[in-house]
Amino acid sequence: MLQLPESPRVKSLASIETAYESCRQVTADFAKSFYLATMLMPVEKRQAIWAIYVWCRRTDELVDSEAASKRDAQTLGDDLDQWEERLEGLFQGKPEDDFDVALVHTLERFPDLDIQPFRDQIEGQRMDLYRNRYETFEELDLYCYRVAGTVGLMSTVVMGVNSPKQKAPWEDDRPYMPIKEAVALGLANQLTNILRDVGEDARRGRIYLPLEDLRRFNYTEQDLLKGVIDERWQRLMQFQIDRARRYFAEADRGISFLHEDARWPVWSASITYSWILKSIEQNNYDVFNRRAYVSTRRKLLALPVALMRAKVL
Repeated sequence: MLQLPESPRVKSLASIETAYESCRQVTADFAKSFYLATMLMPVEKRQAIWAIYVWCRRTDELVDSEAASKRDAQTLGDDLDQWEERLEGLFQGKPEDDFDVALVHTLERFPDLDIQPFRDQIEGQRMDLYRNRYETFEELDLYCYRVAGTVGLMSTVVMGVNSPKQKAPWEDDRPYMPIKEAVALGLANQLTNILRDVGEDARRGRIYLPLEDLRRFNYTEQDLLKGVIDERWQRLMQFQIDRARRYFAEADRGISFLHEDARWPVWSASITYSWILKSIEQNNYDVFNRRAYVSTRRKLLALPVALMRAKVL
């Protein structure tokens, strides 16, 4: 493994090399499709993405884990407050454990990373403490931005963008930052997660599908909690899938603006994750009893397609 120099700002916990390896292992264990895409990146970028992924996962687990389910909302809220204080310390170069070492080093490598998307993600987890229903898509959209769109913002800084081509002196020579598209990819991924996990969430008393959409198709909360699959449900799910695909399409339009060494992995991640939607359709929209997934073989088949798009589009 690449030997990285110690940063004078990082406490003597794990070595930076060991810290990144710990992040790699977590990413490989819990985000297999995502991990496969990161392996197409240059070393520094993939390590940074692993560090960010682990921080995001740990943030999520403060609220959404077996241990968290045994704690009351007030206690979990206090935990999030402490986590945000700890985040402030990380941006000041003060790690508290081995995973922190990797993130602090990432923040040094990529100084343009801003603290606000990290704060926003904590606020997204806080939303899960006091609500388990969303009346409108606009409300759900805010939640999806906070828990996933923020990841797009963080990742874009790491990925980098193309240097602008030679332009006339009066033309804007700043590179285009595909911020809107990066957020769209996060939203697309989160909407896909929501559709894949409808059954699991329902068993925990949570419904993330907008209630206005249920009414649009004359499908009730009780139907969903019972796992009713009929024509109403199929039309409702197809409506949600089409929405997610629109976000994937919007996100894909921004990939060509990324640095060329980031386009292949991002195309790979976008393609394979969007295929989960196809799996849901192939399962006849049964997300109550069957988990939609993309096989390893199909993920590998996506690589040449992603490479071609990275070169041509």
